[in-house]
Amino acid sequence: MSRTVFSAEKLDPVEFGRVAVLMGGRSAEREISLVSGAAVLQGLLDAGVDAFALDAFGDQGREHILEQLQCQHIDTVFNMLHGGEGENGTLAGVLKILEIPSTGSDMAASALAMNKVHCKLAWQGAGLPTAPFRVLTASSDWKTVTQELGLPLMVKPGREGSSIGMTKVECAEDLQAAYELAAKFDSLVIAEKWLRGREFTVATLRGQMLPVICLETEREFYDYQAKYIDDDTRYLIPSGLSIEKERQIQEISLQAFEIIGCSGWGRVDLMENAAGEFQLLEVNTVPGMTGHSLVPMAARAAGLDFSSLTLQILSTARVPGNE
Repeated sequence: MSRTVFSAEKLDPVEFGRVAVLMGGRSAEREISLVSGAAVLQGLLDAGVDAFALDAFGDQGREHILEQLQCQHIDTVFNMLHGGEGENGTLAGVLKILEIPSTGSDMAASALAMNKVHCKLAWQGAGLPTAPFRVLTASSDWKTVTQELGLPLMVKPGREGSSIGMTKVECAEDLQAAYELAAKFDSLVIAEKWLRGREFTVATLRGQMLPVICLETEREFYDYQAKYIDDDTRYLIPSGLSIEKERQIQEISLQAFEIIGCSGWGRVDLMENAAGEFQLLEVNTVPGMTGHSLVPMAARAAGLDFSSLTLQILSTARVPGNE
């Protein structure tokens, strides 16, 4: 059994009014967003919330998202737009101007969390552990990068999620091709020191930490296939960590979340290095809510079913940027 139990607040689903579950978007994570959004919508409906789907830039509404938000009666937005405008602060800024309460972090925190370079620099400045990295450009000296970070290393887009565009590089000759793949998804590309230990994820909701999950996959890393398609990916809850180590990783995750300025709910991903030390990877301000997703798994282990989880997340909604 998990050692973490979530203390849920008793909520009236009517108090949130008419709720728009915003999903879709036009980032590389659009399809996952649609699946997450559909699951959240059903969870809210099951909880008794007056909720409806709003597919941003989808076939049913090609008008600009501003027009969609303004032409419908909306009391609250449940943001399930993964990547792009949904997580880079754009949506949070729009909703602040429109004064529509929304789930998720405010504009500044969202923008910072979405940018892996700025996020890692903020953590380094605060003395939190994160793997060494280098920003790559088309003119980078590939040999120097591999000498500085060692091999293998990980190349990834600097502002994408769901492991899209990521490559494990085993030799210097493959680094340019890995950069070019990542650059198809984002102009910001980083190379990161390869971490050989276990991977963990820690979710937070309403200021509480959910149970730690240890991720195991037969693939070389926890990639898109392992996250959303494979049925043999293993999710260990309890994580296999001692009570002391689990508290340590939860504390590091909470600090990482708060230093970026995030609020409401989110998920922090970490790995161990060769010495068994935790290293921060990234913060997710709009985590997945699909059948393979991690926050629902952690919530369930803490005694919170999916419908109750969606309601607790909805209760964090506020006008972005306003306390």
